[in-house]
Amino acid sequence: MTLVSILACLLLVSYALVCLLRERSSANWAFLFAVVVTTVIDLAELRSMRNDEFAIRQSAQIVEGLLAFAWLLASLLHARAGGWREVRIGQRLLLCCSLLPFLCVLLSPSRFHFYSPDFAAEHVLFLPTAGLFLYGSIMALLVISLANLEITLGATNPEQFWRLKFETVGIGMVIVAQVLYYSQAVLFRTIDMDWTKGRSIVLLLAAMLLFAGGVRKGRGVKLQVSRQVAFNSMVFASVGIYLVLVGLLGEGLRYFGVPFQNVLIVAVAVAAGVALLLLFLSAKLRRNLKVLLHKNFYQNKYDYRVQWLEFSQRLARPQSSIELQQVIISAYCDIFGLRGGALFLFDQEQSVYQNVATYEMEPTAEQFSPESQLVRYLVEQQRVFSCHDDNPALLAAHGTFLAAYGVSFIVPLFHAEAVEGFIVLGAPISTLERYIYEDYDLMKTIARQASVSIVNQRLAEQVARLREIEAIGNISTFVIHDLKNYVAALSLLLENAADYIDNPEFQQDMLKSLGNTVGKMQHLISRLKNLGEKELQNLLPVDLLQLAEQTVPLVSGANVQIIGSSVLVQGDAEELQKVLINFLINAIEASNERLPISVETGTVPQPFFRVIDQGSGMSQVFQQRDLFKPFVTTKKKGLGIGLYQCRRIIEAHGGRIDVTSQEGQGSIFTVYLPEVD
Repeated sequence: MTLVSILACLLLVSYALVCLLRERSSANWAFLFAVVVTTVIDLAELRSMRNDEFAIRQSAQIVEGLLAFAWLLASLLHARAGGWREVRIGQRLLLCCSLLPFLCVLLSPSRFHFYSPDFAAEHVLFLPTAGLFLYGSIMALLVISLANLEITLGATNPEQFWRLKFETVGIGMVIVAQVLYYSQAVLFRTIDMDWTKGRSIVLLLAAMLLFAGGVRKGRGVKLQVSRQVAFNSMVFASVGIYLVLVGLLGEGLRYFGVPFQNVLIVAVAVAAGVALLLLFLSAKLRRNLKVLLHKNFYQNKYDYRVQWLEFSQRLARPQSSIELQQVIISAYCDIFGLRGGALFLFDQEQSVYQNVATYEMEPTAEQFSPESQLVRYLVEQQRVFSCHDDNPALLAAHGTFLAAYGVSFIVPLFHAEAVEGFIVLGAPISTLERYIYEDYDLMKTIARQASVSIVNQRLAEQVARLREIEAIGNISTFVIHDLKNYVAALSLLLENAADYIDNPEFQQDMLKSLGNTVGKMQHLISRLKNLGEKELQNLLPVDLLQLAEQTVPLVSGANVQIIGSSVLVQGDAEELQKVLINFLINAIEASNERLPISVETGTVPQPFFRVIDQGSGMSQVFQQRDLFKPFVTTKKKGLGIGLYQCRRIIEAHGGRIDVTSQEGQGSIFTVYLPEVD
């Protein structure tokens, strides 16, 4: 076992030295220190057992007092990018407390902590009360070190995890070996030094795992504690100090016998708690704490990944331009610790930059032309303007505005090299904060994203308005088409009136047709009053033969024959009549006056009505590609909307339209409708 112990110690020290040579960081120095302490203790105990020299074990106790401190420090610095600066205040206090075992060993003789009546016969150390607390505290601190390693490993991403896994587990095995060894003190109030042999085996396995982890680690992985965690730690530390002070106050009052001590303690605790809460709700205090963390613990002022993600999430929430503008200004104020801001955007109609939104700042009527000193500065310099910049011309031109609103920065919003607008930012919240190139770079970076969001939102609203205009245009097209059909029917009636006006039957038909047409026009006007409402179909039993007989007179003057039988369907009579009128007018316009047009009704294979003409017909290419498409027609004066409207009406009834047509031979339009249940 001696060879195993020596080999384990050599491997551990060698690995620590290799890490230190590869990178001389505080984490590697701490790890080397912890390994040296561990190996010294292990080798000292091994020698004392071989030579039965109790004095060697007593001397090793001085180094043993540093064991908890060494591994706690190593676990706190392990794989941390910021090194010592990332160790939080609470952890630093705990680290200081971990030196207490060393001070106890240093200031008191070893007999106060352990004794061995017959060390030569059995290598067992018996622990008095002081020794129990000493080794119990060492074991507890080692357990905390293990917890630190677990937190570090849990904070890694998948790539870092696989590179750190073996090394972290190896360090954990070294600490576990110590925990198991010193757990005897708590369980049995003794330490059996024969357990050293088992500890040496674990240390050898840990050393082998460390070397395997070193190969996978490559260039090394550095983790960094987030700024939010550091900020929360300071808050928790403050709360902890508050609770300790309240406890000390209670003990002091009890010791001095102050009357009404319970009432006084409660009153002071509540008052102090409210004061502490108000302090942490203070924007200035919170900003000062963040400035303090940046100056003392971090190389970079901002966690850019976090800032970018948070800003992107903010931009994704707004539903309108006004909300988006407010979000952008408030985000700038929160990120950079400023008291308020205003957004200026370019107005195309007035050709000026004007204030469109503000946050914690009074709105202003101030306007800036593209030729103003400020806008020219932003275009030429393409950088953030600071009130501390040495620019006499700009300050002279806009000094009144800058002073009135306490302007600290002006951030340009570029889009395709043009200035879409700019953000005016107010005074800093913290007087301790100094703004550097990092602030300016981040301002410009998120300004690009903000300008893209503003332009996209503006385009989206323009598209929405164009769709509304398009919808109105489509409705107008349908209305015009219906009016054209009614005018065509009246035109036919007027042409025939010249020849048949003296005929009493014609007069009756003409009056009836005029009445029907006027009624339909009035119905169309009533529909225009409710453009935004969805019109429900008036589904009632409709006789298709009767519908044809009522519709044909509306296009009187043409040679139209009605054939077929009575057929009942469920439908909207007015809508179906509109389809039939459209078919008849198309047939009349495609045929000459002498050629007959037929309207047929029937039930095979299902209820139908069709219009048959012998006119000009349509080509197969037109039928396949353009028939029923809106705004496509073969007529010189047509709108190309009639058949599209007809198909929508029939589809709403659950039916279909079949078309058969050949050029020069005419067309057949057949409407099939569902049977009545």
